[in-house]
This record gives sequence, C-alpha cells and structure tokens, in this order.
Amino acid sequence: MPLWTKELLVLASLAALVLLWLVREAILLRRAHQAVPIRVHVNGTRGKSSVTRLIAAGLRAGGIRTTAKTTGTLPRFILPDGKEDPILRAGRANIGEQVSILRRAAEERSEALVIECMALQPFLQWVSTARIVRPTIGVITNIREDHLDVMGPDATGVAQALLSSVPPGGRLITAEPRFQPLIAEVLSDRGATGRVVRPETAEEPVTERELRRFRYIEHAENVQLALAVCEELGVPRRTALIGMQRARPDPGALTIEYVRFEGREFVFVNGFAANDPESTGQVWELALARTDSGVRRVALINCREDRADRSTQLGDAVARWTPADAYLVVGTGRSFFTHRALAAGIPEEAIISSSSHTPVELARELSALAGPHGVAVGIGNIGGIGLELIAKLREEPKGSWSSFQSRSASASL
Repeated sequence: MPLWTKELLVLASLAALVLLWLVREAILLRRAHQAVPIRVHVNGTRGKSSVTRLIAAGLRAGGIRTTAKTTGTLPRFILPDGKEDPILRAGRANIGEQVSILRRAAEERSEALVIECMALQPFLQWVSTARIVRPTIGVITNIREDHLDVMGPDATGVAQALLSSVPPGGRLITAEPRFQPLIAEVLSDRGATGRVVRPETAEEPVTERELRRFRYIEHAENVQLALAVCEELGVPRRTALIGMQRARPDPGALTIEYVRFEGREFVFVNGFAANDPESTGQVWELALARTDSGVRRVALINCREDRADRSTQLGDAVARWTPADAYLVVGTGRSFFTHRALAAGIPEEAIISSSSHTPVELARELSALAGPHGVAVGIGNIGGIGLELIAKLREEPKGSWSSFQSRSASASL
C-alpha cells in the first residue's frame, strides 16, 4: 500500500474519532438540558455574580432544587444546600467550562441551574447561550460602558453584544431601562418575550428596610430583578426575599468595614467589583453619603495594565464625582489613570502613586492617608493586591461604628 494511502487512512480514522466524540458530547449535553428543566443565564455589565446568587437563593428558599455557578471575583459552584465549591482552572477561562457545569448540575439532580455568563466576545456570548446553556430565562442586569475594547466602541455596542445572549424562543428579564427599541428588535428576531423590571415602577418595590436586612450593601435593582425571576418561576416574593437575605454574598460584594489597623480606625468600602465608571461613581457617592462630611476621603484605584481602557475611563470620571482628598493609585499600568485624571482637572498633589508591594504595606499607607476615622474606597479592579487587601483588612480587629460616628462628628466641629 502506498505511503500516501496509509496517511489518508490515518487521517480518515482520526476524523471519524473526532466526529464520534462530537456526537457523544452533543448527546450528553442534550441529556443535561433535559435533566435540568429550568436554566437561567445571567449576563450584563455589573452585578452578574450578585444577581446569580440572589436568584439561586430565592429559588432554593422556594423549594426548587437549585445549583448555581458564578464567574466573578472567585469562581464558585453553589450546591443545592448553599455550600460552595471553588472552580479550579488549569489555564485561562473559556466557555467550554459551562458544559461541565451543566453536567454537574444534572448529576446533582438539579431542577434549576442559575449560571453567570463568562463570555465577552459577542459571538461567544451567542454560542454560550444558543448552543451550550440554552436558557429558559435570560437575564441582563444592566448595560454600561465597560470592556469597550471587545464590545465597544460605546454603550450601544455593549448593548448589541450583551443582547447576543437573548435566548431564542425564551424569556428575557432585565433591569436596563434604556435601549428599548434595540431590545424589542432583538426579542422579535429571536422569537422571545421580555420585560423590564425597575424598583421605581414595580408593583411592590424593594424597600430600604428590606435592603438593610442584607449582610452587605445590595442594590435595589439587583434584588428587584432577582425577585422578578423567582416570581416567574412560582416562588412567592416574601419566600424568595428571605432566602436572598440569608444567602452568602459574593466575595466581591459591596461591603463597608470599620477597621482598626495598627491603632488607627478608618472605614474601608470594597467597591472594586464596580468596574464601569457609572457603577463606580454610584459606589463612591454612596460611601460618602454613609460617612461624615468632616473626615478625609481617599480613593484607592487598583489598576491593571490589561484593563487600560478601564483606567482611562476612571481617570475621566473621577473629576465628575465629589472630590477625594487623595487618590492612591496601585497596580500596573497606573499612567493610564494618572494622565487622564490630571487632564480632567484632578490636582497633581492629590494623586499619589503607591509604593506598597504587600497588603500590609498598602493597609498602612491607606490608614495613614485616611487619618483617624477617615473613609477609603477601593475601586478599579479587585484582582491582585485588591483581593489581598480585603482579606488582610478582614483579619484585623473591627472598629466601632458608634465610636466612629461620635469621633468623626467631633473632628468635624
């Protein structure tokens, strides 16, 4: 037999094996879809991990056996009893991971899977939705200017990218009030239905009292959106809400810590996960509104060289917010933030490039800048030293909120 004939036979055999493997994978995936009848796919710019957790907690409280998967700060697989397993990756994250999550949900005998979208490229968002997850309900938390290098060049581009995840023939629930003509066009094209859920227009809006029962700071929009999904799946509002209030928050959730570090008490607000300028600005103003006006205010900006567009956007945005007394810049690619902040009008003396290399050094630098009972807000990116700083501060003794209030009030007199 000629050599080229043998090579063709080998190639044909390999092709047949690959084809058989693909057929097998398709069959297993179809079985997973059949085994897990409720599949909720959560996408959006901000709040995906939180909303995923809220929906899952609400469904569990309603007696629906539910698993969930978050992709945010620390990827987690959430079991039907609320316990969590870390998701370990040998290399970079890719959407193929969603296939194994679906199979595991089926193995756990889940009636529902709530899964966070992990794709950025519009085409991959479509593949994840239409070919892998095949959700019965799609959720888009909001549409804001972030990842413009992939989904831009502006908010409309981001909207078009995120709407790639609208489930064909399914249901879309979103808290995004803008882009309604575009959303309606995509729904029509996909043969899907949808609704917009907002606290200000809801029949029974989430109240401040209900939000205060959470162990962290949760946004009314996120809770209202999650409640709407749970109600569509037959879980009463009160039952779902109690489940949400008792659930474990995401590691990147917005929290306020009253920290005592090396004898200094200050307030630290973890706003790192608010990646886009609009969300970050809301976190900054919320933090200032919850602290006394007489204390020092420090913005801690954690930069990443591979997120240069985010640093540039924040550099433009900070000039529009209530001013900080100091802008402490850490991480890589700091110049992207610094140059834009200076151009936007932030005083040069207010921008400080951190010399810290460890979370202990950064905590020391931060507490010195904030001064007694000041407030420091972490923004930009949670990865790297941001996550390490949060872990370090949570190990420290907690300051007293009543002590903070009384002393900061005295300091402002």
